[in-house]
Amino acid sequence: MRLLREEFDRSPELARFLPFFIFVLLTACQGLFGADGKYWMYAAKTLAGVWLIWEMRPFVTEMRWAFSLEAVVVGVGVFVLWVGVDPYLPKNHIFFKPTPDDVWNPMARFGEGSIMGWFFVTVRIVGSSLIVPQLEETFYRSFLYRYFVRINFRALPLGTFHVTSFIVTSAIFGFMHYEWFAGILCGMAFQWLVIRKNRLGDAMLAHGITNFLLGIWIVWKGDWQFW
Repeated sequence: MRLLREEFDRSPELARFLPFFIFVLLTACQGLFGADGKYWMYAAKTLAGVWLIWEMRPFVTEMRWAFSLEAVVVGVGVFVLWVGVDPYLPKNHIFFKPTPDDVWNPMARFGEGSIMGWFFVTVRIVGSSLIVPQLEETFYRSFLYRYFVRINFRALPLGTFHVTSFIVTSAIFGFMHYEWFAGILCGMAFQWLVIRKNRLGDAMLAHGITNFLLGIWIVWKGDWQFW
């Protein structure tokens, strides 16, 4: 752990990139451990995310939660958009080849209303609402957006608007999701928050609100395909 912190201290790029990369790598490995394994892997990934945030936080000063009315409005608005446009738009079949077995539905796997089912639902909502926003917003909105403009990215204020980086970063974020179009608009909305507020925390909060509301919707409506 000490070695990792030393590397983070030496490299601001590594401190913002490596935790996200490890988290994405663990996500890619979720399907390698059988029908039950993907649920346990998500739980393990969430714990790994907690540890990664703990290790990087001292070196990523902008990774601090912040509250604003704009963040709440954007978070709710992106949720409505995500659910609302889903039936009408093609999905990202370039990077994703989903099968019926890929649907993340712990209630179907462990029994409707079962303790294990609710355990994994809770882990998923907590992970997507509290862990994912910190890692993704730090990587995309703080690091990648500014790095495309200036290699010495920390010298560029978070509130700087750069049209090319705005579009490219949002597109990359979008195509990392199965719902690619909603993802692009989502990326733009979160980046707009960062630029408007000149800080990262509002985008983290908006991202967390979106994912929390989506998780509640999925369980309430049984729209497990969003997971």
